[in-house]
Amino acid sequence: MPQPRKSQISLIDTPYYHCVSRCVRQSYLCGTDKHSGQSYEHRRGWVEERLLFLSTVFAIDICAYAVMNNHTHVVLCVDKALADNWDNDEVLRRYHKLHRGTLLTQKFMNGDTLSQGELITFDETVETYRQRLYEISWFMRDLNEHIAREANKEDGCTGRFWEGRFKSQALLDESAVLACMAYVDLNPIRAKMEETPETSKHTSIKKRIHAAKNKQPQPRVLTPFVGNPRENMPKGIPYSLKDYCELVDTTGCCIRDDKAGHIDNTQSPILERLGLDSAQWLTLTTEFEKHFCYAAGAEQMMNAFKRHTHHQRLRGMTKAKVLLNRA
Repeated sequence: MPQPRKSQISLIDTPYYHCVSRCVRQSYLCGTDKHSGQSYEHRRGWVEERLLFLSTVFAIDICAYAVMNNHTHVVLCVDKALADNWDNDEVLRRYHKLHRGTLLTQKFMNGDTLSQGELITFDETVETYRQRLYEISWFMRDLNEHIAREANKEDGCTGRFWEGRFKSQALLDESAVLACMAYVDLNPIRAKMEETPETSKHTSIKKRIHAAKNKQPQPRVLTPFVGNPRENMPKGIPYSLKDYCELVDTTGCCIRDDKAGHIDNTQSPILERLGLDSAQWLTLTTEFEKHFCYAAGAEQMMNAFKRHTHHQRLRGMTKAKVLLNRA
């Protein structure tokens, strides 16, 4: 039975979430329809463009994404503190990029004076919009509704384009976050759509590698890798981009049938810091969704998430002991 969203999102436990949206209908999100021969490959660009645009509007950062033939993966990081610090002008400026708002919010943005009675309603509305700008449900809604409208317009039809609900997994610790990011970045290789991470179109790993190869800064639309600073920790993923890209590339070789690959723990700073061995890592990056449902992390973190979200049971507890407990 589907769980209410409030039982899948718990910012007390983690700001990181893995979300998956899948298409209904045989007509594909992207790729080529085998029955009609029509190509929908251009729709990948729609999804990627919209996804990266939303990251500039919401107080939600994108850690990883991959646009596949009939589904989209994205790893998100909610920054509630950022949204809480926005003034009313900033909240409305951002929200009006996506929605019309109300007559009162439009009146305020036009510089008109509001009465005392109008200000009460206005303040309540702004707080509602502020909350929406750090809610994953609204982020995914603004992504999926836009793509559905464009696809329906192109197909000359109406009706549902996506499954009714997107899947959400809470990523409760560093091991779960990094493993899920690699799982998402390697999706095209596992699906035999691409051969290497740097050629995997419409993925975050390709975007990161392209910037690095051209000696450009890390893409601003993606959560940056900030190395391993000991003091004044900047916002970002506390690992080296170089180490992550090398690990993803090695993992990609391991999961390809035509490549003989092996991950040496002593040569992987990320695995060493995470306390995972190569067998654990390979299982996580190839079967992440198979083993975890609403949350993934070490056993202690899973138990805390279960209490906070009032789950009686949480699928994946056994696998958490095996795959995400430090070696």
